[in-house]
Amino acid sequence: QVHLVESGGGLVQAGGSLRLSCVASGRTFSRYAMGWFRQAPGKEREFVAAIKWNGGSTYYGDSVKGRFTISRDNAKNTVYLQMNSLKPEDTAVYYCASPNAYYSDYVPIGVSQYQYWGQGTQVTVSS
Repeated sequence: QVHLVESGGGLVQAGGSLRLSCVASGRTFSRYAMGWFRQAPGKEREFVAAIKWNGGSTYYGDSVKGRFTISRDNAKNTVYLQMNSLKPEDTAVYYCASPNAYYSDYVPIGVSQYQYWGQGTQVTVSS
């Protein structure tokens, strides 16, 4: 059973920074891509960032490019999301996720491509 636990959310002023963490358990973490998604009230879940199993490739949603950085530490079974220059529109519940399939040279970015999800962590950015 794959288990993902996020932490690091909170309340921050616009322009500030937060770092989210997601610890995975239940299978060999280093074999799988990882992703971050977010969902604001009344909106669909949105792709934020994803990283290849070995950290060799990263992808970002257009709204966070240049401000957010995804990384992973396979020795710690942990994926991170460093969020800088936060804006009120970044306010959402942030979820980490992992696909069921192993992709050697592909990084999924669609919600439906991820089968395992954490419980989410709230990020609130005040103006």
